Amino acid sequence: MPDRSSVAYFGAGPAPLPTPVLEKGAEAFVNYENTGLSLVEISHRSQTANQILADTKAALTTLLDIPHNYEILFMHGGGSGEFGAVVFNLVSVWVERRRREAQKDLGDNEEKIIERVRRELRDTLSMDYLVTGSWSLKASQEAANLLEPLGKHFVNVAVDSRQSSSGKFDNIPPEDTWKLTPPRGKCGKVSAFVYYCDNETVDGVEFPQFPKCLNQSLEDPNDEVPVVADMSSNFLSRRVDVSKHAVIFGGAQKNIGITDVTLVIVRKDLLSTHPPSSFLHAVGVWSPPTILSWPVVAKNNSLYNTMPIFSIWIAGEVMRGLLDTHKSRQLAGQEELANTKAEQIYEVLDRHPDVYQIVPDRSVRSRMNICFRVRGGDAAQEKAFLEYAEAQLLQGLKGHRSVGGIRISNYNAVDLSKIKKLTAYLEDFASNSKPPEIEHGV
Repeated sequence: MPDRSSVAYFGAGPAPLPTPVLEKGAEAFVNYENTGLSLVEISHRSQTANQILADTKAALTTLLDIPHNYEILFMHGGGSGEFGAVVFNLVSVWVERRRREAQKDLGDNEEKIIERVRRELRDTLSMDYLVTGSWSLKASQEAANLLEPLGKHFVNVAVDSRQSSSGKFDNIPPEDTWKLTPPRGKCGKVSAFVYYCDNETVDGVEFPQFPKCLNQSLEDPNDEVPVVADMSSNFLSRRVDVSKHAVIFGGAQKNIGITDVTLVIVRKDLLSTHPPSSFLHAVGVWSPPTILSWPVVAKNNSLYNTMPIFSIWIAGEVMRGLLDTHKSRQLAGQEELANTKAEQIYEVLDRHPDVYQIVPDRSVRSRMNICFRVRGGDAAQEKAFLEYAEAQLLQGLKGHRSVGGIRISNYNAVDLSKIKKLTAYLEDFASNSKPPEIEHGV
């Protein structure tokens, strides 16, 4: 039976964790800090649990240099749960901004305020989505599904990268081709937010930097279009300017920890810009479900219901490990390491283009999820590639079931020694595999 150090795991999620974190977690699972209790047994409202929350928030704040006007939430539901939470919460913010404007113009005439906001919602509400892969597509579909009872015109797909690439998610079109909802006052629509997925795990596409066209400098806060980023699969792998975003979220099971916890970073003013639920219902939209309500979760310090304290503690240990490793460099150090590992893999793949065909365009190649085909997607060759890899304890390399192929997930816990072992295998397979035989008709 192989030991842990001999296995190189490249699964897309759940992902590998640092061995020291797992070893410490094993102790905490049985007897946390000599309390005689497992960390999964303690009350989520205990002082111990509150300290774990505070320590994990502090570590994340340091790593990402999160400004003081942002709140960190721990939630359930993963990234998919936040697809719905984004719609519920930010449409609520949109409605409240319209309500306040109507109140200025109409005074306290509630009936007229409701009538005006209902009309504006029906005629002008828009939600912008940058669809660059499978997950951003799912996010846009969830938004359309949630608001379908009101109509089918609310989701604006500002870019769908398949349209410029024969139906495949393998590029990000130039920003000047995106069809974002124009600034308020320049058309009949007003966007509630713009959503993008920073790294697409299925398709191996990653934004190389924050989109320039999403930078905003506004005199009137009501004109802001909140920018929402799903960073589930590249969280803590590079530096991020949090201040450019209204909301950042991510499931923990890639670079942060284990399943059961979702991190949300949200600007605090968005937590206090919500109308009463009765007003939302009066204008025809649903109030956020309590479990997905950012204001409720924030007010209760992420403890409105029973949170998985063990999972949050694991995330905190991972974050503190990054801080210990990179010291004052923080995420700059991890970014450099992630880039180095990805470059080593791509270098080998590029050296053998007859054997390996990288899926996405070079300009948007993901550092986290490296997707490619073997000999043009030949089924027998890809099967052999995976079988030989498994025999060498290189595991988790099969591509997503929806697209097939090979996927190397280069998450933070995959160290350079594992990358070296993988690249040696890539070289060996390229040198020793044979092209598939072509059957000629008689």
